[in-house]
Amino acid sequence: MNFAEEFKRRIFEINEKNIVDSSLDAFEFQYKKCAIYQEYCNYLKINPKKVKAINDIPFLPIEFFKSHTIKSGRWKESKVFKSSGTTSTGRSKHFVKDLNHYQTSSIQNFEEIFGSISAFKIVALLPSYQEQGDSSLISMVDYFIKNAADGSGYFLDSEISDLLENKEKKLLIGVSYALLDLAEKKIPAHNAVVMETGGMKGRRKEMTRTELHQVLRDSFGVEEVWSEYGMTELLTQAYGRNGYFQFPKWAKCLIRDINDPLSYLEDGKTGGINVIDLANIDTCCFIETKDLGRIVDNTFEVLGRFDNSDIRGCNLLI
Repeated sequence: MNFAEEFKRRIFEINEKNIVDSSLDAFEFQYKKCAIYQEYCNYLKINPKKVKAINDIPFLPIEFFKSHTIKSGRWKESKVFKSSGTTSTGRSKHFVKDLNHYQTSSIQNFEEIFGSISAFKIVALLPSYQEQGDSSLISMVDYFIKNAADGSGYFLDSEISDLLENKEKKLLIGVSYALLDLAEKKIPAHNAVVMETGGMKGRRKEMTRTELHQVLRDSFGVEEVWSEYGMTELLTQAYGRNGYFQFPKWAKCLIRDINDPLSYLEDGKTGGINVIDLANIDTCCFIETKDLGRIVDNTFEVLGRFDNSDIRGCNLLI
């Protein structure tokens, strides 16, 4: 078994005690095996022998997934995830070597927070993602539906009144504009986890996450609304309630100084979000996003995007 396959096998054993060593192992592997990442590190004049801590590791700007094929090693992809086609600058592509690895890590992440997926009926409102058909979100929800309770699936808002009102345990997951369309009907969502994935896609006026959650709480009669933070370039999702996110133990959020991408800020200060996603061992585990955020009490907030970056369909703008 090669390094990447063994690494994937043990990511679920990663914790606060060994995530530093695991990240350094991943860096060493990807510096050697990912040509684009190595070229970027060399451009920054990074000596890999001097990378001894997480803060020493360079993070690959997310734009590289638009312009290059990011792979650590040579292999044939089983799937290509693409970002939403909402911009004129092209779509990001994430080449996935092992789709089963993505599905397994996604469902384990979900179940650590919410319990067995088989106990839920999945009610998915993701029309724009379904139309494109090649998003990581659709791939994840497809797999959830296969493992969830009978009757799970994708629905139009006109089809789900009875589903929301019955007493079955359910996950109502949807893009923001679709959830707002449904919320106008004021149908109580009994025994439901309500989860938004962000994204107005030009269909509605942008609003803050706080405003969005207030509307959804009032309309569906739930005490809290969950959010999913994911993107094409990552294989791991962060989940949060009331706007505060957490990754599972094999992923980590860091906040970089927007004026110095190799410096990091203390908790509570706003900067650029960097993500360590050790599930990305086949591509690149160290991603410099264009989202702004801050760390608060071991969680992180997503506060918006850099002014000069694209609007990404998967993220709620503030």
